[in-house]
Amino acid sequence: MARRTDWVVPFSAAEVAEIENAVASALARTDDLLTLEREDFPLPRLAGRLRAIENEVVRGRGFVLLRGLPVERWTRRQSAFAFWGLGRHFGDPVPQNAQGHLLGHVKDIGKDPGNPMHRVYQTSYRHLFHTDSCDIVGLMCLRQAKSGGLSRIVSSTTLFNEVARRRSDLADVLAAPFTVDRKGEVPAGKGPHYDLPIVHHHAGQLTVIYARDFIDAAQRFADVPRLSAAQIEAMDLIDELAEDPDLHFAMEFMPGDIQFLHNHQILHARTAYEDHPEPDRRRHLLRLWLSAPNGRELPPAFAERYGEIRRGRRRGGIVVPGQVLSAPLDAE
Repeated sequence: MARRTDWVVPFSAAEVAEIENAVASALARTDDLLTLEREDFPLPRLAGRLRAIENEVVRGRGFVLLRGLPVERWTRRQSAFAFWGLGRHFGDPVPQNAQGHLLGHVKDIGKDPGNPMHRVYQTSYRHLFHTDSCDIVGLMCLRQAKSGGLSRIVSSTTLFNEVARRRSDLADVLAAPFTVDRKGEVPAGKGPHYDLPIVHHHAGQLTVIYARDFIDAAQRFADVPRLSAAQIEAMDLIDELAEDPDLHFAMEFMPGDIQFLHNHQILHARTAYEDHPEPDRRRHLLRLWLSAPNGRELPPAFAERYGEIRRGRRRGGIVVPGQVLSAPLDAE
């Protein structure tokens, strides 16, 4: 993949103009992103291409990088509407946190990466390979960092095959439950942590869900069994393999780039970065978590994290009591 370029999809001038027209039409009707469905963002020429790209993300290689949106001359609102509108052609937004944010902001806002209750995406610290709690994650680059901040991706199927080849005993460990922390985002009727395997063989597919910091954080609870030596060894091997440059590759986000990833077959990470000192130049990405209407069949065990898991239903995300959905245009 590192030697290929077919995963980079540049927008033509005509396609950019069509997106701008759709944004202008949507803005003329409403200021509220939450009211906009796919039908409210018509793209007559581009829609067919987006369907093919979405199919490649969900049923093919698992990722794409769309390139060429002129965010430098757009307002924040225009950029957000364009990202939202394109994202609606890939799926339905689901909340990314207990606050109910359907539009997220990946930006260093001074959170402590060493605090298990803080999220690494709100720091400039490196983000380890992981999956998010949705079918598809989308990232739109508004501004780059001064240096660093590369996006890195790896096939979770490749990782599992390597684990099975090297240590079949650890492959079995990954298919058994690990205890995962909810980090305070507790759905109705649920506890502060839950059990879920990392690797799932289901419906003829290999599906992986992995966020080690959530597994490690669960160890703060007295009622959670201590991680076994085999569990730690299995996660260490996943992390080691994911860091192997022969297995992953990195891409640099340029302003106007949009990356869509299929969480069930791709792990993603980010290198540490140095930001610009000026606040209006600091690295800033917009994020969508999407439920794919035509997504793969999920294992029953995913219900503990996703709630609804049936295909064609809105599934995934963080859903908690009292949550009010919103799409903020600025980071907290």
